[in-house]
Amino acid sequence: MPENTAAILVRLRESNTRFVRVVWCDNGNVIRGKAIHMDALARQLERGEACAVGLSAAQQAIPVVADAVAPGSGLGPVGEVWLVPDWSTIQSLPYAPGQARVIGNMVKDDQPWPWCARQFLIRMVQRATAQGLTIKGAFEPEFYLLRKEGEKILPADTTPFAATLAMDVHGEVIGAIAAALSDQGLGVEQYYPESGPGQQEISVRYTDALAAADQHIVYRETVKAVAQQHGLVASFVPKLFEGQAGSGCHLHLSLWQGDRNLISDGSGGLSDTAKAFAAGLLCHLPALMAITAPSPNSYRRLRPHCWSGAYCAWGMDNREAALRVPSNFAQPSPTHLELKTVDGAANPYLALGSAIAAGLDGITQNYPLPEPVQQDPGVLSEAERRDRGIALLPQSLSAALEALEQDTVLLEALGKPLAQTHLAIRRAERVAMEGMTLEAEVELLRDRY
Repeated sequence: MPENTAAILVRLRESNTRFVRVVWCDNGNVIRGKAIHMDALARQLERGEACAVGLSAAQQAIPVVADAVAPGSGLGPVGEVWLVPDWSTIQSLPYAPGQARVIGNMVKDDQPWPWCARQFLIRMVQRATAQGLTIKGAFEPEFYLLRKEGEKILPADTTPFAATLAMDVHGEVIGAIAAALSDQGLGVEQYYPESGPGQQEISVRYTDALAAADQHIVYRETVKAVAQQHGLVASFVPKLFEGQAGSGCHLHLSLWQGDRNLISDGSGGLSDTAKAFAAGLLCHLPALMAITAPSPNSYRRLRPHCWSGAYCAWGMDNREAALRVPSNFAQPSPTHLELKTVDGAANPYLALGSAIAAGLDGITQNYPLPEPVQQDPGVLSEAERRDRGIALLPQSLSAALEALEQDTVLLEALGKPLAQTHLAIRRAERVAMEGMTLEAEVELLRDRY
């Protein structure tokens, strides 16, 4: 038995683990898992057997709206794939004593399976490495804490942005969430109540791209589980309430060579490499949104004057631009890019992998970065926006899907199988949710994201 496997067994036994959840995030962005009992796991590992759980191939073609295969997905009832644990991700669950979690990769015939979102991100990380770059990132999720009142589910408070009263009201649950995240190795950085009633934000430290997507899975699972233990419901749905702030999941990205961050030019602006990467993001952003904002509900949030990034533009510290370059108190500044058109409906592996593909295309093609926009693009006249090349981004999932269908760079990066299935899933969701009221959407999605 390999030394690292033996150490894992010792660790699991010491924590009295009964079940190990092997977890994946499907292409509809539902976090799923199958649990192996500790006795069975020990037998497999001690005999040197390969450890994996079997899945129907069609599981990767299930939309969020129904437990049925999306039409035209390319997958059906025939076929088995294997979810193979990545043991570097093993963690005991502080909120579920006796259980642990490990994130899996999908494998078929001893090869990475093309429909696996995590394998897709691994490929994009390898593509960046081939260009001499390391991509680091972090997701910045916003979520609502909700309370049940009879059959109604309401915001857990009515406080405004950053109100210290909200910190007091939710001190116990937020403290428990932060402790559980820290116990699982996430670097908790800041917390504050967000703009909406009951809306929260806990930010975590950046890390290498694959680990960043993995830790977003950990984050979502932990927030929802701990909130439930405190009699609350946590939801990452992009738009829960009419007239209240939507929830984004902004993606922060930086480019590295060894220990050197390549974002800054050393004088307060972007380096040439960062400019080209940012230009690639903007060039592909309409299509990218079919992956980073992939629900009909997403487009209830992505509106002008809502600080959600409704226009294809970038700016220094401009929260109305889809791509923001944040300043930093520490020098040198800036240190990273922030893509705002990402939300809680997005599979983090697909979102981050596609963003990397778009940015790398910008570097390969040496795309020019437009001039920064240092005002709300929505206050400019149509003629002014046209002259400056500032376009309104897709305002519906249909428009974003049409853009993705025409984007050969992103389609090639995804690969034909994964691209076909992703498009089929999102079309199925669009059809199923067509004409739904916001309330009906929320009822359907609240516990899925």
